[in-house]
Amino acid sequence: QVQLVESGGGLSQPGGSLRLSCAASGVRNTIYKMGWYRQAPGHQRELVAQFLLSGRTTYTDSVKGRFTVSRDIARNTVALEMNSLKPEDTAVYYCNAADKDSVDYWGQGTQVTVSS
Repeated sequence: QVQLVESGGGLSQPGGSLRLSCAASGVRNTIYKMGWYRQAPGHQRELVAQFLLSGRTTYTDSVKGRFTVSRDIARNTVALEMNSLKPEDTAVYYCNAADKDSVDYWGQGTQVTVSS
């Protein structure tokens, strides 16, 4: 059973930076993509950024130019560097991994709060 363990997050002032990390264990199948979703109160969970096995990355429009997703494919880890944070980035961030059979795995979530 694949387990995703997240670290990082916390509180930042607007304009600040935070880094999220996630490590997958128990991997028996090729992980096709790893990335991050977030869910703010009263909103649906949305994709923030993901890193595909091909090396391609995708970002939701609201974080382009501010967030950077990186991945160590050999180690099955993914990180999210978040810069120029805004209050609207406040949410619970979830690490996500999907294997080549399209089975999704989720981390427990980590809170990111951007407030002065």
